[in-house]
Amino acid sequence: MADSNTLTSNSEVIQNLIDGNVLAARALALAGVRHMFGVVGIPVTSLATQSVALGIRFIAFHNEQSAGYAASAYGYLTARPGVFLTVSGPGCVHGLAGLSNSAANSWPAVMISGSCDQRDFGKGDFQELDQIAVVRPFVKFAAKATEISQIPHLVLSALSHALEGRPGGCYLDLPTDVLHQKISEEDAARILAEAENPRVRVVENLVSSLDIEKAVGLLRNADRPLIVFGKGAAYARAENSLKKLIETTGIPFLPTPMGKGLVPDSHELASTAARSLAIGGCDVALVVGARLNWLLHFGEPPKWSNDVKFILVDISKEEIELRKPYLGLVGDAGTVLDLINKEIKDDPFCLGKSHPWVEAISQKAKVNVLKMEMQLAEEVVPFNFFTPMGIIRDAILAQGSPYPILVSEGANTMDVGRAVLVQNEPRTRLDAGTWGTMGVGLGYCIAAAVASPDRLVVAVEGDSGFGFSAMEVETLVRYQFPVVVIVFNNGGVYGGDRRNPDEITGPHKDDPAPTSFVPQAAYHILMEAFGGKGYLTEKPEELKSALFESFSFRKPAVINVIIDPYAGAESGRMQHKN
Repeated sequence: MADSNTLTSNSEVIQNLIDGNVLAARALALAGVRHMFGVVGIPVTSLATQSVALGIRFIAFHNEQSAGYAASAYGYLTARPGVFLTVSGPGCVHGLAGLSNSAANSWPAVMISGSCDQRDFGKGDFQELDQIAVVRPFVKFAAKATEISQIPHLVLSALSHALEGRPGGCYLDLPTDVLHQKISEEDAARILAEAENPRVRVVENLVSSLDIEKAVGLLRNADRPLIVFGKGAAYARAENSLKKLIETTGIPFLPTPMGKGLVPDSHELASTAARSLAIGGCDVALVVGARLNWLLHFGEPPKWSNDVKFILVDISKEEIELRKPYLGLVGDAGTVLDLINKEIKDDPFCLGKSHPWVEAISQKAKVNVLKMEMQLAEEVVPFNFFTPMGIIRDAILAQGSPYPILVSEGANTMDVGRAVLVQNEPRTRLDAGTWGTMGVGLGYCIAAAVASPDRLVVAVEGDSGFGFSAMEVETLVRYQFPVVVIVFNNGGVYGGDRRNPDEITGPHKDDPAPTSFVPQAAYHILMEAFGGKGYLTEKPEELKSALFESFSFRKPAVINVIIDPYAGAESGRMQHKN
């Protein structure tokens, strides 16, 4: 029989052991992770619980897709990797949506997934999947911990890789048996200390002083220069450098959708309302943190002139090699802009308001804004897209600074919103982005509420986009996030039945059209089912009242805006792609 001293000694040994869940949580806390998104279950519930115990706020979702979208947007808004947790097998597969969205938008995110017991792989174990192979096309870095001692190093490596160079998604696989392995407190402390690293965003600037001189020379000698910037510049916090360059030189500027607000949309040199003229007429375009992809018509004719000279500023050398601009400047957007500003300071130039190019853009913008304001002023009932969008714009602007973060998705809803809704502060617009991803709305709302708790979050969504993640309204209520979701309800994808009579044939001709939903669905009741506030609006005064009340309360709400089902166009402004 063991004596009491032996029993005490064994008890102390047991108490001093920790498992992989605790070690992973400690590594995340050590790395400065403050928030984690995800869906728990076998085998990661304990990891979430242990993370919460160490001060990491865990936001539990209904679907891994929305959790992944939240993590990707969180990475953009905070410039720290958004971390999301999934279960094994199908949970990992659902999480690929978030990883791929991070890759397309160049946002830092890390997906951590549990996986099956290593000893049983290949036997048909519970939710068995070769998850490393599945995630590889969507990530910069993927690793699997095969024993507990590897966890801290791999956690920190994944977080570091997500930030280095062009940001993106990373993946860490934690098998069930590894999460259940145990080590002593002393060994855990040693392993964590050895794994610790600076975890800073390392940006390699490859730009030379001669390249900066050449860039400034091109801008100085251009007849019709244009500055274009995107969400890469927003991620780099380059707004002050951009504004200085624009106001020093008097060069008109054009933001991409999520670049809006880096310099206020209300700025006199903004050319968004004269976009076609600005793009088609410029002879030198300085493009900062924006890719010459479909959003910018690939930088090719006929939208751009044949002889335009692109100066492309990008953190990725590979991106510049792909686009082959007239001049490529590899580096952080803010740093490169600071170098350009410094070069200009020694020999300043400014186009001035009377410059023919500035005047032409200004006049065109005024004409187009006047046309749009006339559309917005009309009180069209049943609602078209412009009447409610104008009311929403005015309600958001009335909030003042800090302005609400706007989330937008949908076809017509997002396209009209891009033209109408005004962004006057940086990183206050989140939309479908580079990949045109539908279903991001509620995840983005939650990310924005977590990252910027001092701001109201307003989502302006089509009913189709809303439907992808509508169940997450319960998540809004559960955490009492200050999010108001405005659903443009036109009864379907693009609206109602868009078929020609000769297309309504065959044995299933009496089924609803592929684009149709239940007409005037009561989305506001869905929110009320969970204890939030719902509003049904069909007239201007009803919408104004709902906006005023919901914005004042700053509680979870859904405003169901009934739209004429035939007010929009198929695919918004992308009809030619369908």
